[in-house]
Amino acid sequence: AAVASSRRASQLRGSQATALAAQQRRDSVAALLGKEGKRLDSAALAALSMRISKGPFDEVKVLIQKLIERLLAEATAEATKKGFCDKEVGKATQERDFRHADTNKLDVEIKGLNLKKDELEAEIQFLTDEISDLEDALKEATEQREDEHKDNINIIKKSKEGFAAVKEAINILKVFYAHAGRATVLAQFSPIDEHSQSNAGFEGAYKAKQESSKGIIGMLEVIASDFDRTARKTEEAEAKAHAEFVEFDRTARSDISGKETKKALDQEDLKTTNNKIESKMNDLKTAQELLDIALNRITNLKPMCIDTGMSYEDRLAKRDEEIEALKRALCILDTNKVEAECK
Repeated sequence: AAVASSRRASQLRGSQATALAAQQRRDSVAALLGKEGKRLDSAALAALSMRISKGPFDEVKVLIQKLIERLLAEATAEATKKGFCDKEVGKATQERDFRHADTNKLDVEIKGLNLKKDELEAEIQFLTDEISDLEDALKEATEQREDEHKDNINIIKKSKEGFAAVKEAINILKVFYAHAGRATVLAQFSPIDEHSQSNAGFEGAYKAKQESSKGIIGMLEVIASDFDRTARKTEEAEAKAHAEFVEFDRTARSDISGKETKKALDQEDLKTTNNKIESKMNDLKTAQELLDIALNRITNLKPMCIDTGMSYEDRLAKRDEEIEALKRALCILDTNKVEAECK
């Protein structure tokens, strides 16, 4: 009876010692996990520490192993997610950058085309005004030339007619005075003739005023010379004015033709430019829509892939430290060094 009693007492002391040791290991594990949970700001370690400190010892190892498995599963899932996110975010970012560059390029091209359009419209208006001014000037010069030509032709005609009339008068006078100067006195006369001659106041044949005839003819010759000079000067002026007008007409028409050709080319260029602007605007609209799609894609990926509050590398490092802390906790429990990490 004494031996049996001693054996029971020894077994009781051993059980108490074992229970105490288990309690100490559990407390150590709870303390370790609590400390690491606080350091790492790990809700999972902190929650497990609380549960271990209050739960049965037999569940401690199982709880730690389950948490390790959960963390490893999360790491695998996150690695898969990271691969997906890296791929999709990369594609969306590349698409965004490409579309952004495309819209910028198109915007610059459209601004250049609009500038060219403004320049062409200004040049077309300038050419239109220039052509109108040249046509007005040519019309006015043509009308003036026609009036001047009519006046000159009239002056030339009248001057030549006057010259011819005066020359005819001169010739008539010269013939008259020449005949009068050569007249002879008749030898036969009657009393009536004698009486007529005495009443006339001169003797012999009438020879006209030969001396005064020179003045009259000279004056008529001056008049004829004036008519002739007027006709010649007017003809010279007409020829000169005609040559100057022909030169002006040729130059003006050539200038008008050149400006009309340039205007036509500018109008064709303007039409092409407007078509390009319309085409580029459609391209810009498409590029902007594609850019919006790329931006929306990035926005949709942000909650899952970007706005997590912690980078993938930081989360990976934190998870590794959490698993390392759990393995250290297992080693505290593994007094027999069964676990490979505890040897």
